[in-house]
Amino acid sequence: MSTGPTPSHRGEFWPPLPYEEWQDTAKTLHLWTQIVGKVRLTLTPWINHSWHVTLYVTSRGLTTSPIPYGFYTFEIEFDLIDHRLRILKSDGSRRVIELRAQSVALFYDSIMHELEQLGLAVKINRLPNELPEVIPFDQDETHHSYSRENANRFWRVLAQADRVFKRFRSRFCGKCSPVHFFWGSFDLAVTRFSGRPAPPHPGGVPHLPDAVTREAYAHEVSSLGFWPGDAKNPAVFYSYAYPVPEGFAEAKLEPAYYSEQFGEFLLPYEIVRNSPSPDELILDFAQHAYDHVATLSKWDREHLDESTLKPPVPIM
Repeated sequence: MSTGPTPSHRGEFWPPLPYEEWQDTAKTLHLWTQIVGKVRLTLTPWINHSWHVTLYVTSRGLTTSPIPYGFYTFEIEFDLIDHRLRILKSDGSRRVIELRAQSVALFYDSIMHELEQLGLAVKINRLPNELPEVIPFDQDETHHSYSRENANRFWRVLAQADRVFKRFRSRFCGKCSPVHFFWGSFDLAVTRFSGRPAPPHPGGVPHLPDAVTREAYAHEVSSLGFWPGDAKNPAVFYSYAYPVPEGFAEAKLEPAYYSEQFGEFLLPYEIVRNSPSPDELILDFAQHAYDHVATLSKWDREHLDESTLKPPVPIM
């Protein structure tokens, strides 16, 4: 069975995502997701590698998943189909904020107000992370753009990447992250672990404490992700390793290539969306990149790869 969309449906499932066409919306939405993500960060017990801070792709957008608050839980969801932000509390109460062109400061004030109205008052660190330009959320009148079409387009790419990444994740028996969205770097990722500790990471991520980076990379990893790009770089699928084994950059993974700038293998999104089978191209890239790292770093593949996985026979 073919896993690729027909030409007439390609734009529906794998739409174009040229950054120059949606960069203003991208920057604003990035900051909005940071505000929501920091609410989860503030109220959720720490989980290794910062897994407790991420958002998750849904059938309508992005969600925090349930956040604890005393005996209650609540969830914040970006609905990128109807363009609403929903705050849903376990007592049945809810609040809705329209996603429209508005400043980051107004968005921040609206969320804090609605949370307080629900009895969910919280104070977050108001400084953005992992960005060169740092304006406190409650003072940011610079970023205020929101295109419904482009925000929806971005989510549709995430939905497809999430689906394919979960297939790739199922092939691994060792410790592996969920497929999750990091609001700091604004990318979707899934990470495999060898089970061995790694040397301390040098840190240096803009506006992110080095201690957080070092904890995130405290163990050997091979990571796969999707990043929508920036003003200088197009959208890409990527794969990297930490620590970087000798010979890592020498692999031939065409049509992917090794980027000296990022220290990663990059597979341009445009090549993926225009290929006969986007799913298989991503999976081939992911598998070959992992094979390369696992071989060079001598991972215990006998006990980590899918060949050791024996799912139970389902009882019908």
